[in-house]
Amino acid sequence: MPKVRATIAEPSDDLPMATASSEPKGSINLRIEAGTRQLIDDAAALLGKTRTEFMIESARRQAVDVLLDRRLFTLDPEGHDAFLHALDDPPPPGPKLMALMRRVPAWRR
Repeated sequence: MPKVRATIAEPSDDLPMATASSEPKGSINLRIEAGTRQLIDDAAALLGKTRTEFMIESARRQAVDVLLDRRLFTLDPEGHDAFLHALDDPPPPGPKLMALMRRVPAWRR
């Protein structure tokens, strides 16, 4: 099995853990079809959870997965070396980047 190196972007504390806290709570109101609601209720019951617990845990898990998909990637050793080389020795800016950097931002017009 080939070795794989993982590269992780800056560590971050913005991925909340599923722990009880004293933070203020809010609400989210959803409109869903009866069949979808029943599906969620059935799955929650199988796990011994309330609908709310099931939905919050499922949504949190999906949110963390989406965020991690943007932060964690794996490379083989050759790809890892090429990636580090590109970070350490980037190519010079091309004409399109130079033109973009000369543009006045919309908020300053």
